[in-house]
Amino acid sequence: GKQGRFRENLLGKRGDYSARSVIVVGPRLRLHQCGLPKKIALELYQPFIIRRLKDLGHADTIKSAKKMLERKDAEVWDILEEVIHNHPVLLNRAPTLHRMGIQAFEPVLVEGNAIKLHPLVCKGFNADFDGDQMAVHLPLSIEAQVEAHTLMLATNNIFSPSNGAPIISPSQDVVMGCYYLTMSMAGRRGEGMVFRSFAEVEMAHSLGKVDTHAIIKVKLSEGRCEIDEKGAVGEPGAITETTAGRVLFNSILPESMLFYNLPMRSSELAKVISDCYQLLGRRQTIDLLDNMNRVGFSWSTNSGLSFATDDLITPENKPEILNKADKEVSKIRKLYSRGVITDGERYNQVLDTWTHVREQITKEMMDDLKQDTGSSNRYAGYVNPIYLMAHSGARGGVEQIRQLAGMRGLMAKPSGKIIETPIKANFREGLTVLEYFSSTHGARKGLADTALKTADSGYLTRKLADVAQNVVVTMHDCGTTQGIEKTVIYRGEKVEVNLADSIRGRVSRTNITNPITDEVVVEEDQLITPKLAREIEALGLEKIQVRSPLTCEAPLGVCRLCYGMDLSTGSMVEEGMAVGIIGAQSIGEPGTQLTMRTFHIGGVGQRDIEENEYKSKHVGTAKFTRLRTVKNEEGEQVVLARNGEIAILNEKGREIDKFDIPAGAILKVAENDKVKQGTVLVQWDPHSIPILSEVAGKVRYEDVVDGETLRVEKDPSGHIRRMIMEHKGVYHPQVVLEDESGKILDFYYLPEKAYIEVSPGESVKAGHILAKTPREASKTQDITGGLPRVTEIFEARKPKDPAIMAEIDGKVEVSGEKRRGKRTIIVRNETGVEREHLITHGKHMRVHAGDIVRAGEALVDGPLVPHDILRISGEEEVQRYLVREIQNVYRSQRVEIDDKHIEIIVSQMLRKVKIDTVGDTKLLPGSMMDKHEFRQANEQIAECLRITDKGDSEFEVGTIVPKDVLAQNNESIEALGGTPAKGTKPKPATASTQLLGITKASVQSTSFISAASFQETTKVLTEAALAGRVDNLVGLKENVILGHLIPAGTGFNTFQTSEVRVRPEALEALRIDREDLLARDFPLLEAAEQTEEELAAGAEGLTSSGSTSIGSLPESPNSPGEGL
Repeated sequence: GKQGRFRENLLGKRGDYSARSVIVVGPRLRLHQCGLPKKIALELYQPFIIRRLKDLGHADTIKSAKKMLERKDAEVWDILEEVIHNHPVLLNRAPTLHRMGIQAFEPVLVEGNAIKLHPLVCKGFNADFDGDQMAVHLPLSIEAQVEAHTLMLATNNIFSPSNGAPIISPSQDVVMGCYYLTMSMAGRRGEGMVFRSFAEVEMAHSLGKVDTHAIIKVKLSEGRCEIDEKGAVGEPGAITETTAGRVLFNSILPESMLFYNLPMRSSELAKVISDCYQLLGRRQTIDLLDNMNRVGFSWSTNSGLSFATDDLITPENKPEILNKADKEVSKIRKLYSRGVITDGERYNQVLDTWTHVREQITKEMMDDLKQDTGSSNRYAGYVNPIYLMAHSGARGGVEQIRQLAGMRGLMAKPSGKIIETPIKANFREGLTVLEYFSSTHGARKGLADTALKTADSGYLTRKLADVAQNVVVTMHDCGTTQGIEKTVIYRGEKVEVNLADSIRGRVSRTNITNPITDEVVVEEDQLITPKLAREIEALGLEKIQVRSPLTCEAPLGVCRLCYGMDLSTGSMVEEGMAVGIIGAQSIGEPGTQLTMRTFHIGGVGQRDIEENEYKSKHVGTAKFTRLRTVKNEEGEQVVLARNGEIAILNEKGREIDKFDIPAGAILKVAENDKVKQGTVLVQWDPHSIPILSEVAGKVRYEDVVDGETLRVEKDPSGHIRRMIMEHKGVYHPQVVLEDESGKILDFYYLPEKAYIEVSPGESVKAGHILAKTPREASKTQDITGGLPRVTEIFEARKPKDPAIMAEIDGKVEVSGEKRRGKRTIIVRNETGVEREHLITHGKHMRVHAGDIVRAGEALVDGPLVPHDILRISGEEEVQRYLVREIQNVYRSQRVEIDDKHIEIIVSQMLRKVKIDTVGDTKLLPGSMMDKHEFRQANEQIAECLRITDKGDSEFEVGTIVPKDVLAQNNESIEALGGTPAKGTKPKPATASTQLLGITKASVQSTSFISAASFQETTKVLTEAALAGRVDNLVGLKENVILGHLIPAGTGFNTFQTSEVRVRPEALEALRIDREDLLARDFPLLEAAEQTEEELAAGAEGLTSSGSTSIGSLPESPNSPGEGL
């Protein structure tokens, strides 16, 4: 375990020269600095100080120097200042979930015992100042210092590698200050004044002639354009209507940036940072961040915002809304007691009512808060601080304000079921004892979850890191011709991920052309930048083929083109980057975030309002596929099959939208109708799934046996309800429809928990509801469903109660006979091939006799089994399924992760193949091996021939001989007048791809050292010893265990073998041109000027890692020569 030899001593070692202390905020630090207590610095830099004391002649021996240190003599402090100059330290906050958990800073000496941390880097460390501690480490060797400086300095970690969003971005006070500064208010002092320049505005503002929020006009400097809230860009140098505060805010931005004429919320600030980076590069961005930080804090202070009970406004009509809801609920209860609806339906409708009420109160509350400004009954210039904090994104959100000022809403029981009686009060009004009691469930569940899930999530991260640890970018181009398809992703009605976001940072697999003009927008193998992605989206293309780690054919790791952009720099990924580990961190880190999410909202039932209709999002024509309908008593068209689709086509007949239609839905449009945007296409009852008659006939029950399969319930009102109960396999309850003569016209299986709505002997028309199955009574969705689901997918486990999938395309037949208590669905295709599918009883069938199904389509309800998808639909489909399912879990929690990280893990899960037939290779049938090894084995024999006629050669018949050897041999035989040998093409081996869970994939890793350090150590080592396996040390873990440099990053082979020399004349030219930049980028060269030998030592230090230090500074296209 954790204490064992591998994990305790080989993978984790203790480091000397480290310290730990509590952190406090250091708002006056620059971004790359941290405050280091003098006591810590004295201890950490001890050997450097001692050496300096000896060099300067203050001490003769090491012992006397140590004495001086203990006495803390005056000289010591001067030398300490000198020694820490340009010698960065590493700060680390546990738990280190991703690479931003360790960053380098330039130390600044501070009094006291606490480490000072820049407020903007907190997000990366996930740190706050409520008593967190951090550890300090000191890089000793010159190589370590260069790496810390050029790769790990906080200023190099501006963007998150998991999704490319700025991770150093203002939060809390800074956002509040910037938002307050850029708000506008009518009727303030100085409104309507016109100014010639920013300087004039600043002057008038500082003299008190114009208020911060006053609406004024100002002329922009030449070449500067404004951008407004809608994102429209104005003319350069125009006179624009803005506020004094916005002028002050924009004056901290570099001249060449736009004039942002809008209130700065946290999302806008993040956009400003990204814009600055893309336009002007990293250096300017860092200055901007520091300035933003300064302005935000000072305006937070000036605003004098506070948080008072009176600022929490409860809507005046709240009692009215609640009364209406109470009446509604009692109406639902009456319906239930009269037996019109089932208990499940009653429960769901009650929850729906309260969910709607909560939404309504929240909406009114937010409107009231928004309108609560100076013009109301408060003092002049008042703006509701609570609305300001939430709206700006500084702190809190609608969820939290709702609980303080609206209504707390529905709560969940420990089981996850929602309690029907909501908490009508909010925290401002105070809870009654009963309400307080029902809140305690949720609160306690939140705390328990947090404790349990953190461990689970940590374990998931460890498994992911282990399976992907040897995925490193090893080459530029693997030369594959394959790729995957990227499309827009919808969730119900809304676009969840637009095309631009799903293709940016990828490399295009084909030429992407403008469909109208046929001009090439992106060439094959070209990186799609965010700008190009937006252009492609504007062309209206639906699907784009891109390169992906899933289809990469690099023998080790992945190639640059298949991976695409390194999201943390915005440029093409470098060779040697450990993308596997980064992927594992990107997926694992939010896992812990997700686990902690329940804690903050305090177990409030989160229920989405159920969807019950589809509306068209576009103008077009409705086209039906596989929709079988029947008219019901009201004359409406009701959909029968569950796999029908409605597509919307545009004028050219291209499909622009598609909806899967549930059974029992009522069609609101006819085929080929023209639909507008917002036209309702279908509606359905979200709480129950109906079973409808397709023909008219007389009802007879089959296998509906009281007490065995049927439970008769009496409602409180005395109504009798018939429900199919869970039963053993002999019975298959069904409703049979017969004609007068007793001939069977049709039969319908009744799943468990179905309520029968017809009586025996009753005559029904087509489209009549025979039975209803309630949809699952809704449970709260929180990541409790999420994290285990992620683990389940990555472990490729069989879900419980899985769906059965059609093995081939064809037409469905349902056979009446039962075997071993199971029903049979037969799928027969055109050529007459048929496959039988055994269905356990009690399952709800998704298909009816006569339906056309595709291979891989679910025949009954339930989750799909990834192994089945792989077997039936192939590798591509299972890859798509796994990536989609994982993303669904994270997106439902609003966590953004780039697909490529998940694709790397999925490609590792599909890395092994199982040999089916061996052909003429030397492989063993049934053995598992790496895909690439398998491909190599086949490629090897493709270059050979199998001898069929030996002629006068020495080859035996049936041996495999390389073509060139045979040709040479035959030449010499022919020269002597003999008969040459003849051969045929050898048979290649065949294999099927295997899907392994991440744990299994790690244990079956090609490196036994890495597998042994993961799990089942003894087993792995004994098996490796018996097989006499050899470890080639290609991954990261095996090298760490043996104490080698890891073959990634600066340790990557190319960098280790190439040489870097300093060219004196180039250095001289640089010195003259860009002295200031040199000092900032290569402080070591500055220091090295003192002596020639030190310059040599410095050059040596640069040799080992100089290539990376120069190569990895992000080159931005618009700033020539940035980062040398």
